[in-house]
Amino acid sequence: MADETTTVPQPQWDGRGWLDTGPRDVLRDRQNPDLLTPPPTDAGTLPNLRFSFSDAHTRIERGGWTREVTQRELPIATELAGVDMALEPGAYRELHWHKQSEWAYVLRGSCRISAVDQEGRTFLDDVRAGDLWFFPQGVPHHIQALDEGVEFLLVFDDGAFSENGTFLISDFFAHTPREVLAKNFGWTPEQLERLPEREKYIFAGQVPPPLEQDRVISPTGDVPRTFSHRMLAQEPQRFPGGRVRVADVSNFAASTTICAALVEIDPGGLRELHWHPTDDEWQYYISGQGRMGVFASSGLARTFDFRAGDVGYVPFAYGHYIENLGSEPLVFLEMFRKPRFEDISLAQWMALTPAQVVADTLNLPREMVEALPKVKRSVVG
Repeated sequence: MADETTTVPQPQWDGRGWLDTGPRDVLRDRQNPDLLTPPPTDAGTLPNLRFSFSDAHTRIERGGWTREVTQRELPIATELAGVDMALEPGAYRELHWHKQSEWAYVLRGSCRISAVDQEGRTFLDDVRAGDLWFFPQGVPHHIQALDEGVEFLLVFDDGAFSENGTFLISDFFAHTPREVLAKNFGWTPEQLERLPEREKYIFAGQVPPPLEQDRVISPTGDVPRTFSHRMLAQEPQRFPGGRVRVADVSNFAASTTICAALVEIDPGGLRELHWHPTDDEWQYYISGQGRMGVFASSGLARTFDFRAGDVGYVPFAYGHYIENLGSEPLVFLEMFRKPRFEDISLAQWMALTPAQVVADTLNLPREMVEALPKVKRSVVG
């Protein structure tokens, strides 16, 4: 039998630390090597910036399931919250609305989405893997899975948001007197006998007909700005180490409170050292594995490991990088509570500052500074 001290990761390096003989969760330690044995550049205490959807409570309903990562699970995440939801073919996320705006990315499968705005203008579309949607706060909408089922990520512009606190039409009806409902809609009490007694939330249904058969014509027309966007249809920005697609109000005009970047980093590549000047970053990891190093000023720095299904969070102005440590592309979303995507490249800042200033500050040869690229490289190989 192999020596356990050589097969089990230990909190020691370069003559420091010692053995951890347990009790411990070795699988977790293997998944988070930079927590067990931090790089020597880590220093001080930072709040936790990572939480996995696998550690979140799952709500299971007839027709699908959902789980969420909010400020309750990740206290640092004050600006954005996320929900992972899946629906079987034909199932509904029932008619509802929120106090917060809803941004979504379809992870797999397909679904039909609809909404009606405050002017009575309608929206109806089918979305598939790689597509986005955005519903402004207060606008009622619903989601129904098509024939392959669907899983999607929802992001809300409030860290304290909970999907369990949405406004549901079934819940509204159940808490309104029957005589008021009858008077409001011109119905008889007998016609209301089968109304739901409580919220339905997610429930099973039949796969909807072709899109045009489901369309309802409104006297006031369609919404002026589409609530859906084909993100994967965008031509990406290409770099030696990967690709980036950005969706903000410049190409998805309806999404006025949330913008996002879909980042693909090739094996060995790096999302360059950068920071965001005014807004926190909420991340969702779709595939691959990597690590993020975060610098919080005052000599504070920490490294976190990520894999598919994880959520990451970076407070605004914190310098950070994300490195692909695996053998396949590392794919993740960066989201921000603002209409436009903005970041500041460390390399570009240095390249556009007088070279001697940078050279004197960092004790570098001037020619090294002069060779830095003046154009931003979001990903490096």
